[in-house]
Amino acid sequence: MLSEEPNTMVERRTQSHSLIQELVATRNQMLSLFTHLAELKPFQADEDTCEVLQEFCETLVDYTLQAHLNLYRYIEEKLEKRKKVLQLAEQIYPRILATTEMISAFNDTYEEINDKLDASHLEQNLSRLGEALATRIELEDQLIEVLTNRMPSADNVKSLNS
Repeated sequence: MLSEEPNTMVERRTQSHSLIQELVATRNQMLSLFTHLAELKPFQADEDTCEVLQEFCETLVDYTLQAHLNLYRYIEEKLEKRKKVLQLAEQIYPRILATTEMISAFNDTYEEINDKLDASHLEQNLSRLGEALATRIELEDQLIEVLTNRMPSADNVKSLNS
């Protein structure tokens, strides 16, 4: 039975590393769309802006859900046993939840815009969202570093301060 424990632990670590890699890939896709959307300034209620905005919102939600399901749920369900991880998670999780609320509010405002985009507040809302995402990514990277004992492979995180 003892010989199975190390294998089980290695399998869990391998699986968690794979989930983290998927999260970072989705995050990079979301950041790429964020940058593309920011490049459309000054924002107009045109088809191109609406299309990029909707794709961004979809990817933003995918990223947020993936982070919760692949990273935070594991900790919430008390499946993580390492004290260092638990201590960090307890410290940063309230701030991550605050960013989730901002993400949700942004998505609620812009996900179903069709041809009714009011672009007058988009720049300001996108700027606030960018700040929240920068905070969230910084906190996630701290958690990923502790979980994997190394930094995530997203060394080239794009600037969100457009």
